[in-house]
Amino acid sequence: MTERLVISRLGQRGDGIADTSDGPSFVPYALPGETVTVEPVAGHPDRRHLLAVDTASPERVVPVCKHFGICGGCALQHWALDRQLAWKRDLVIEALRSTGLDAPVAETLDAHGEGRRRATLHARRGAHDILEVGFAAPRAHHVVAIDECPILAPGLNGIINAAWAIAEVIAPARKPLDIQATTTENGLDIDVRGSGPLDMARRTALAAIANKHRLARITRHGELVIQRAPPTLKVGPATVTLPPGVFLQATATAEAVLAELVREGAGRARKIADLFCGVGPFALQLAEKARVTAADSDANAIAALKAAATNTGGLKPLEAAARDLFRRPFVASELKGFDAVVFDPPRQGAEAQARELARSTVPSIVAVSCDRMTFARDARILVDGGYRLKSVTPVDQFRYSPHIEIVGVFAKN
Repeated sequence: MTERLVISRLGQRGDGIADTSDGPSFVPYALPGETVTVEPVAGHPDRRHLLAVDTASPERVVPVCKHFGICGGCALQHWALDRQLAWKRDLVIEALRSTGLDAPVAETLDAHGEGRRRATLHARRGAHDILEVGFAAPRAHHVVAIDECPILAPGLNGIINAAWAIAEVIAPARKPLDIQATTTENGLDIDVRGSGPLDMARRTALAAIANKHRLARITRHGELVIQRAPPTLKVGPATVTLPPGVFLQATATAEAVLAELVREGAGRARKIADLFCGVGPFALQLAEKARVTAADSDANAIAALKAAATNTGGLKPLEAAARDLFRRPFVASELKGFDAVVFDPPRQGAEAQARELARSTVPSIVAVSCDRMTFARDARILVDGGYRLKSVTPVDQFRYSPHIEIVGVFAKN
C-alpha cells in the first residue's frame, strides 16, 4: 500500500523524516520540504521506501554516480553540497548541546579534495556461483557490483579491475572477501581479508595480478604475498612506509587540513604529546618545531613512525611507543611538563584518556574526532575538569555521507 508524505526534516543518518500520526517515518533519499510517494518496508514499521518525488526541493541535485541509491556507499548525492556542509555543522552543534556545551563552531571546511584515497571493496559469489565485486547495498548484506566510483581519488584508478582480478582468484563461496586498497606513491597497496590460507598456485596468480595492475603490494591479513615497491606516503617532511591495512585519513586534503588545525591549536608549545598517533600524520609535522612524545596501540604503526622519524632530518626529538590508551591512558602525573596534548582516537572516543587529561594541568589540548557524539562526551569531561572549549571546526572529508571530522581546541582555565 502506498502513501504520500511531506518530509519535514533530515535525520542524523541523512534520511528524510515525515511526522505522521503513528510517529516519525524515515524515508532515505528524500529532502526537507518534499512531498513523496512511499511504500512500507517489511519488518520496519517506521521506515518507508521512496517510490517517487512528487514535489521536489529546490536543493535537490542530480547524483554524480549511476549507482547511487543501489550502492550503500553514499547517502546524500541528491542534495546540494553547500546544504550538506551546513547540515553537518548543525549536527556538531546539536551533539555539543546534548551534553550542555555551547561553544563557537566554525563553518564546515570542505576537505574532499581529489576524493577518497582508501576504499574497501567486497567480493562474494552469489546465486549460481556468480561473482560480484563492489560495495554493500544500503542497509543490506548483499554486494552491489560496480564498474566505477566517482568519489575515489585518481590514485585509486584501476582498483575495481584489480579487485575483480583478485576476487576471481580467491573469492570464497559464502563469506564476503574484503579487498582494502590505499593509494601510495608507488601504486596501490592491497590488503585482502577473508580469503583463508593461500596455496602456492594462488600466490603465484596474485603476483601476476600485482605485476599486471602495477600494484605496490598485496598482503593477506597483513601477511606479505607480493611486494613490487614499498608503499610509501609523504607526511610533512617525512616519508612513511605504510604497514598493511594501516589507518589513514580518508582524503589527502583532510590530512593536510587537520594537521594545520592541530598545529594552530598547539600554538607555540615546545613539548607535545600526540596520543592515538597512528603513523604520525600530526607527530611528524609537530616535530618540526617541538619535542614530541607519540603513542598508539598499533605496534606496526609505531614502528613505521619511528623509522620515518629516524630517516628524516631537521626534526626535534620524537619518541614513540606502543601503548593501549584505553587500558593504560597517560595519567595526570605523566602529563606534567607537556605544553600541549593532541589526541585523535577511533570512533569510540577516548573517555579514559579524557578523564586523565581533565585532571592534568596541560595548558592546551587539541581533540580530533570522527564521531560527533563521542567528541561531545569527551569535551564535556574536559570542560568539567576545568578546560574551556575555545573553538570547534567541522571538517568534511566524507562527502555524501552523514559522517564528519571535528577538531576542538581546549585551554585550561
